[in-house]
Amino acid sequence: MSDLKKELHLLCVNYVHKSMQAAQDAINDAQKASTDDTKSSAGDKYETSREMMQQETDRNMAQLNEANKLLVALNRISVTGISVAAEPGSIVLTNNGNFYLAISAGSLVLNGKSYFAVSPASPVGNMLRGKKAGETFTLNGKTYRVESVI
Repeated sequence: MSDLKKELHLLCVNYVHKSMQAAQDAINDAQKASTDDTKSSAGDKYETSREMMQQETDRNMAQLNEANKLLVALNRISVTGISVAAEPGSIVLTNNGNFYLAISAGSLVLNGKSYFAVSPASPVGNMLRGKKAGETFTLNGKTYRVESVI
């Protein structure tokens, strides 16, 4: 089962790397556009354009920083061993879906099964933490029964 953890972990790492690459590409494009923009006689247009490109660069830098934080969080997660109670790095199988407690990366499909990668700080992550097989919790009016924790 630790192979399953390793594979889910790798899917999360790939998700973060794609986010980082997209942000870096957008930063590079905005910087290239900024340096390619030549000052015209309409100085205000030039300054407005440069300011908009700077704001775009700043937004993408923030996204890049957030992706770096996710990567750091992933690097702290152990992909070996089996947990009795749900903790970061655990796979929690419930009657209403399978969860990988790591980062918020959405739905991951592995070997034909769907797993929701959720952050321990998210509402569902908060409800999952510490749960053991057989325990239940309710979220948004839906009751979940933990079938197993891996």
